[in-house]
Amino acid sequence: MKEINIPSFGTVSPRHLVCDYSGTLSVDGKLCEGVRERLAKIAEMLDIHILTADTHGLAVSQLEGIKCGLHLLDGDNQDSQKESYVLALGSERVIAIGNGVNDRKMLKSARIGIAVCLAEGLAIDSLKAADLIVSSATDALDLILNPKRLIATLRN
Repeated sequence: MKEINIPSFGTVSPRHLVCDYSGTLSVDGKLCEGVRERLAKIAEMLDIHILTADTHGLAVSQLEGIKCGLHLLDGDNQDSQKESYVLALGSERVIAIGNGVNDRKMLKSARIGIAVCLAEGLAIDSLKAADLIVSSATDALDLILNPKRLIATLRN
Protein backbone atom coordinates (compact mmCIF):
# COMPACT_ATOMS: atom_id res chain seq x y z
CA MET A 1 0.00 0.00 0.00
CA LYS A 2 1.21 3.49 -0.78
CA GLU A 3 2.27 5.87 1.91
CA ILE A 4 -0.46 8.01 3.37
CA ASN A 5 0.58 11.51 4.40
CA ILE A 6 -1.78 12.80 7.07
CA PRO A 7 -1.15 16.45 8.05
CA SER A 8 -0.08 16.75 11.72
CA PHE A 9 -0.53 12.97 12.16
CA GLY A 10 2.42 12.02 10.00
CA THR A 11 3.24 9.60 7.24
CA VAL A 12 1.75 6.14 7.46
CA SER A 13 3.35 3.28 5.48
CA PRO A 14 1.16 0.28 6.27
CA ARG A 15 2.25 -3.25 5.49
CA HIS A 16 -0.02 -5.21 7.85
CA LEU A 17 -3.67 -5.18 8.84
CA VAL A 18 -4.23 -6.83 12.23
CA CYS A 19 -7.86 -7.50 13.15
CA ASP A 20 -9.74 -8.94 16.04
CA TYR A 21 -12.42 -11.36 14.83
CA SER A 22 -15.25 -11.72 17.37
CA GLY A 23 -17.28 -8.53 17.65
CA THR A 24 -15.07 -6.73 15.14
CA LEU A 25 -15.32 -8.56 11.82
CA SER A 26 -18.12 -10.84 12.97
CA VAL A 27 -21.28 -10.93 15.04
CA ASP A 28 -21.99 -14.16 16.91
CA GLY A 29 -19.08 -15.75 15.05
CA LYS A 30 -20.39 -15.04 11.54
CA LEU A 31 -18.60 -12.59 9.24
CA CYS A 32 -20.50 -9.37 8.76
CA GLU A 33 -21.94 -8.78 5.31
CA GLY A 34 -19.40 -7.24 2.94
CA VAL A 35 -16.34 -8.11 5.04
CA ARG A 36 -15.20 -11.04 2.88
CA GLU A 37 -15.08 -8.95 -0.30
CA ARG A 38 -13.27 -6.07 1.37
CA LEU A 39 -10.68 -8.34 2.97
CA ALA A 40 -10.01 -9.88 -0.47
CA LYS A 41 -9.26 -6.41 -1.87
CA ILE A 42 -7.11 -5.43 1.09
CA ALA A 43 -5.14 -8.69 0.81
CA GLU A 44 -3.85 -7.40 -2.53
CA MET A 45 -2.23 -4.46 -0.68
CA LEU A 46 -1.47 -5.60 2.87
CA ASP A 47 -0.73 -8.77 4.81
CA ILE A 48 -3.82 -9.58 6.87
CA HIS A 49 -3.57 -11.11 10.34
CA ILE A 50 -6.65 -12.17 12.32
CA LEU A 51 -6.12 -12.56 16.08
CA THR A 52 -8.91 -14.23 18.03
CA ALA A 53 -9.89 -16.38 20.98
CA ASP A 54 -12.62 -17.62 18.59
CA THR A 55 -15.40 -17.31 21.14
CA HIS A 56 -17.98 -18.96 18.85
CA GLY A 57 -15.65 -21.49 17.22
CA LEU A 58 -16.45 -20.34 13.68
CA ALA A 59 -13.41 -18.27 12.67
CA VAL A 60 -11.67 -21.02 10.68
CA SER A 61 -14.74 -21.87 8.59
CA GLN A 62 -15.86 -18.24 8.18
CA LEU A 63 -12.42 -17.10 7.01
CA GLU A 64 -11.93 -20.01 4.60
CA GLY A 65 -10.76 -18.78 1.21
CA ILE A 66 -9.62 -15.38 2.49
CA LYS A 67 -5.90 -14.69 2.15
CA CYS A 68 -5.05 -14.07 5.79
CA GLY A 69 -3.16 -15.50 8.70
CA LEU A 70 -5.28 -16.73 11.59
CA HIS A 71 -3.70 -16.72 15.05
CA LEU A 72 -5.74 -18.32 17.83
CA LEU A 73 -5.12 -16.83 21.26
CA ASP A 74 -5.04 -18.94 24.36
CA GLY A 75 -5.42 -18.43 28.08
CA ASP A 76 -5.13 -15.15 29.90
CA ASN A 77 -3.48 -11.86 28.98
CA GLN A 78 -4.91 -11.79 25.48
CA ASP A 79 -4.40 -8.02 25.38
CA SER A 80 -0.66 -8.55 25.87
CA GLN A 81 -0.62 -11.38 23.30
CA LYS A 82 -2.17 -9.07 20.72
CA GLU A 83 0.17 -6.22 21.59
CA SER A 84 3.21 -8.51 21.28
CA TYR A 85 2.00 -9.70 17.89
CA VAL A 86 1.72 -6.12 16.60
CA LEU A 87 5.11 -5.17 18.03
CA ALA A 88 6.73 -8.22 16.39
CA LEU A 89 5.37 -7.11 13.00
CA GLY A 90 6.72 -3.58 13.51
CA SER A 91 3.95 -1.46 14.99
CA GLU A 92 4.70 1.53 12.75
CA ARG A 93 3.63 -0.58 9.75
CA VAL A 94 0.36 -1.83 11.30
CA ILE A 95 -3.24 -0.74 11.05
CA ALA A 96 -5.25 -2.52 13.76
CA ILE A 97 -9.01 -2.97 14.14
CA GLY A 98 -10.73 -4.15 17.32
CA ASN A 99 -13.49 -3.63 19.86
CA GLY A 100 -12.86 -5.50 23.10
CA VAL A 101 -10.85 -4.87 26.23
CA ASN A 102 -8.35 -7.41 24.92
CA ASP A 103 -7.79 -5.17 21.87
CA ARG A 104 -6.81 -2.02 23.76
CA LYS A 105 -3.04 -2.57 23.76
CA MET A 106 -3.08 -3.66 20.11
CA LEU A 107 -4.99 -0.52 19.09
CA LYS A 108 -2.65 1.70 21.10
CA SER A 109 0.57 0.18 19.73
CA ALA A 110 -0.48 0.13 16.05
CA ARG A 111 0.33 3.13 13.85
CA ILE A 112 -3.41 3.51 13.30
CA GLY A 113 -5.92 1.92 15.67
CA ILE A 114 -9.53 1.70 14.54
CA ALA A 115 -12.23 0.82 17.07
CA VAL A 116 -15.45 -0.77 15.84
CA CYS A 117 -18.77 -0.72 17.68
CA LEU A 118 -21.03 -3.58 16.62
CA ALA A 119 -23.64 -5.66 18.49
CA GLU A 120 -21.11 -6.67 21.20
CA GLY A 121 -20.36 -3.02 21.89
CA LEU A 122 -17.04 -1.26 22.30
CA ALA A 123 -14.94 -1.39 25.46
CA ILE A 124 -14.20 2.08 26.83
CA ASP A 125 -10.50 1.24 27.20
CA SER A 126 -10.33 0.30 23.51
CA LEU A 127 -12.19 3.47 22.56
CA LYS A 128 -9.60 5.52 24.44
CA ALA A 129 -6.71 3.62 22.83
CA ALA A 130 -7.95 3.98 19.25
CA ASP A 131 -7.24 6.80 16.82
CA LEU A 132 -10.80 6.68 15.51
CA ILE A 133 -14.09 4.83 15.88
CA VAL A 134 -16.49 3.54 13.24
CA SER A 135 -19.90 1.89 13.44
CA SER A 136 -19.27 -1.16 11.25
CA ALA A 137 -16.60 -3.57 10.11
CA THR A 138 -17.15 -2.50 6.52
CA ASP A 139 -16.64 1.16 7.47
CA ALA A 140 -13.32 0.23 9.11
CA LEU A 141 -12.16 -1.71 6.07
CA ASP A 142 -13.36 1.04 3.73
CA LEU A 143 -11.02 3.48 5.52
CA ILE A 144 -8.14 1.35 4.26
CA LEU A 145 -9.57 1.00 0.77
CA ASN A 146 -10.22 4.76 0.62
CA PRO A 147 -7.29 6.37 2.48
CA LYS A 148 -8.56 9.91 1.84
CA ARG A 149 -11.15 9.10 4.51
CA LEU A 150 -8.33 8.48 6.98
CA ILE A 151 -6.74 11.78 6.00
CA ALA A 152 -10.02 13.65 6.42
CA THR A 153 -10.56 12.21 9.90
CA LEU A 154 -7.03 12.20 11.35
CA ARG A 155 -5.56 15.44 9.99
CA ASN A 156 -5.25 18.49 12.17
